[in-house]
Amino acid sequence: MYRDRGFSHDFHQVLAAEDFDFLKAYDNLIRAAYINKRSLDEKTKELLYIVAVTAMKGSVEHIKIHIKLALERGATKKEILEALEICIPTASVPAFMIGYEAWKQVVNPGRVAPRK
Repeated sequence: MYRDRGFSHDFHQVLAAEDFDFLKAYDNLIRAAYINKRSLDEKTKELLYIVAVTAMKGSVEHIKIHIKLALERGATKKEILEALEICIPTASVPAFMIGYEAWKQVVNPGRVAPRK
């Protein structure tokens, strides 16, 4: 998995040791839905993955992995932010804030300081 994806989560490593048959089945599902070449290009898949994990209030670290992959696949920091903003009306501001924190840590965005 690591060779194909360039990363592995802790739970991949635990499942490899404790329930390898389940890990293989899980990997097959991920390959069919996410990794294998199909109609969607890799950049679009990463943007969708970022939104899905954010909407489900996934971990900042998990979202950061996919933000980095999206950037590697040609997404701009603005495109990623716009994708995350879709989470506000559909999933909530708290969900957006998780994705926003991941985005902020990866892209180091500019800021406009308030005027006094």
